[in-house]
Amino acid sequence: MSSNTTQRKARGGLRLSRTDKIVLTLMLAIPLIVVIGLIWGPAIVTVLLSFTSWDGIGGLDSIKFIGAQNYVDLATIYPPFWPALWHNVLWLLVLFVVFTPLGMFLAVLLDKELRGTRFYQTSIYLPVVLSAALVGFIWQLMYSRDQGLINAMLGTTIDWYGDSSVNLWAAMIANGWRHTGYIMLLYLSGLKGVDPSLREAAAIDGANQVKTYLQIIFPVMRPINIIVFTITFIEGVRAFDLAWIINRGRNGLELISTLVTTNVIGEASRIGFGSALATIMLIISSIFIVIQLRVVMKGEE
Repeated sequence: MSSNTTQRKARGGLRLSRTDKIVLTLMLAIPLIVVIGLIWGPAIVTVLLSFTSWDGIGGLDSIKFIGAQNYVDLATIYPPFWPALWHNVLWLLVLFVVFTPLGMFLAVLLDKELRGTRFYQTSIYLPVVLSAALVGFIWQLMYSRDQGLINAMLGTTIDWYGDSSVNLWAAMIANGWRHTGYIMLLYLSGLKGVDPSLREAAAIDGANQVKTYLQIIFPVMRPINIIVFTITFIEGVRAFDLAWIINRGRNGLELISTLVTTNVIGEASRIGFGSALATIMLIISSIFIVIQLRVVMKGEE
């Protein structure tokens, strides 16, 4: 190849063939179409429907625009809304305050390569691979009023799933059983990637294990921390399956997600009203996403 040809290519840059251009276009277009079709499209439609009154039975011409009336009704004449919102907040707080730290603590213990570590890892992670229906069934056996293990140990006859004063806590414990194993595995994988020299340097400086973890290991694992907190938030906001399996989100187990399902596909079939509930969930999630992005971008500066 002559030097003139090489210089022309250097000046003109890399020229793609027609096949390469088609492949690159498809690689960009297909994910974009999927994201728009499965995420942004339904989200936008949901927001628009939240300002309408529609039962989903008639054609699109039967959709009636009513402005913000659905949101006004949610706040004023829909009794389950405020308890459901509080239950979601409480569910999220319990995950953040109890079960996420518990998973992190178990990861720290198992990272020490104690005897039987593999067995403990498998045992703690096992609930994660179980379906929500199976988790609900297992804890139903534990919570049974007449033959349950918990009542047998405590000498009580509490209907853990039926009593509205305790069933939310019972469901959160069952959900936390799964959540703890997931967080444990994520954190344990992060701890395995920490440079051992950091621990050695901290030991030489006289730092104890608690100080080493809080001031050195935890900040180094910032990407894992962000993933863990994101997953915890998602679990708290989308809490649905276990509550729906127990009693369809009623009698003390009301959640925003179960109310959405009840209004959209339940007997009421109020698409606009259910869309307003879904939009509220979307707004809450978006606020957290914005905060998370700001934290990530600030950390990369």
